[in-house]
Parts: sequence; C-alpha cells; structure tokens
Amino acid sequence: MSFRYLSPMAAFRWTPDRMEQLEHAVQKRRRVTLRRRGNEYVVVATALTSSRGRDALSGFLAMTGDELVFVLAGVDHFEVLDS
Repeated sequence: MSFRYLSPMAAFRWTPDRMEQLEHAVQKRRRVTLRRRGNEYVVVATALTSSRGRDALSGFLAMTGDELVFVLAGVDHFEVLDS
C-alpha cells in the first residue's frame, strides 16, 4: 500500500473516476482509507450520502462498529483497499 502525500495547499478534485471508485467500494463493502485534516481513517464503506447538503461517504470502523461520515470536500486523500 503506497500513499501519495499532498501538500496542504494542493486541491484534491473529485473526478468522475474517483466517485466511481467510491461507489464500487460502497456496493462491495470495501475498506477505504481516508485522510482528513492530517488524520488517517480506515473504514468499511457503507453509503454515499449527503451531510448538510454536501456529498459525503458513510462508513464504519471495523474494530468498534462506530459509524463515521466524511464530507468529501474535506477529504485530502482516499484509497480503496483490495481486501
């Protein structure tokens, strides 16, 4: 697993291909790593939804079962994991 670190000023764009990756991750309940504000999270993707009118990814932490919602505009990086 390799990560490409972006500078805080780099803009992360949600292209149609990236959105499609997230949609497939939700459909197949894949693990997704997300980086937001310097923190990294690994969640099992459960839904693409909206939060306060903005696109968001909902997922749960496999260790605790806690559900987290990530507004996509606030995500610095993501990667869908194979297993």
